[in-house]
Amino acid sequence: MDVSIVVPLYNEEENIPALYERVIEALAAHLFTWELILVDDGSGDHSCLILKDIAARDSRVKVIRFRRNFGQTAAMAAGFDAATGEVVIPMDGDLQNDPADIPALLAKIYEGYDVVSGWRKDRKDTFVNRKLPSIIANGLISRLTGVHLHDYGCTLKAYRREVLDGINLYGEMHRFVPALASQVGAKVTEIPVRHHPRMFGTSKYGISRTVRVVLDLMTVKFLLAYSTKPIQLFGRWGIYTFLAGIVSGLLTLYFKFFEHINMNRNPLLILTAFLLFMGVQFIVLGLLGELNARTYYEAQGKPIYVVRERFNFDDGSGAA
Repeated sequence: MDVSIVVPLYNEEENIPALYERVIEALAAHLFTWELILVDDGSGDHSCLILKDIAARDSRVKVIRFRRNFGQTAAMAAGFDAATGEVVIPMDGDLQNDPADIPALLAKIYEGYDVVSGWRKDRKDTFVNRKLPSIIANGLISRLTGVHLHDYGCTLKAYRREVLDGINLYGEMHRFVPALASQVGAKVTEIPVRHHPRMFGTSKYGISRTVRVVLDLMTVKFLLAYSTKPIQLFGRWGIYTFLAGIVSGLLTLYFKFFEHINMNRNPLLILTAFLLFMGVQFIVLGLLGELNARTYYEAQGKPIYVVRERFNFDDGSGAA
């Protein structure tokens, strides 16, 4: 299989038929083989029935249905795990991403890039609660990860299969895959893609997601810089804090012997005890992090999703 297109879906019954038709139309003139993996993330509408009908008519369409809503990252991870294509292309199921951009992403991949990220240059969203938080988040992510992209939040991207094999997704991590891929030497680029206003249904994104993205960004920064050497982060702060405690203690002694201020009347004594204690705590935390890092890299990964049924898979699971 040349290309796997992965689409997470949650209550998109009105968009699914048009999405399928647009994918067919966009890829009809091309010779590469492809599959369309549609992941129903616990939809409460009639999405499942529509997906089953499409899968029954087209063997290139594969359907994964979750038992409940696990979130976009888990749905994307399930699609990545099931994909058999040499190139994997995720996209949103709300028709705001345009399948007609898929050939352009593939052309860039074939130029030698490992990751091609879509950039919604002319984004059709509201400014205050969608564009502005996105601009701030993209700038922050680019600065902290060192991988400079205009639009980390655009789902429409293209990945070489081998890039995804070593990446496990949790939380809201799907948007950070380009940064995580660059950690292992992947060649990353970005191209402008079309963006359409939502025609049906309601958006599943809101400004509240910004908080979750910031928290996940902290995790990504740690993974990129210190995942295999946490003592370098916590130990460094432990040493700085411990040294500050020593300086505070020396000042306490100075005021005691030269300024005749009793230590029990000097707040620096409490600060000294606090800093020395925190310094030891940071170093111990770094050592515990070293143990956990080794456990993490040696242990088996636990799945973050539970599949109810699968269709059109060769392993015999689900309906054919």
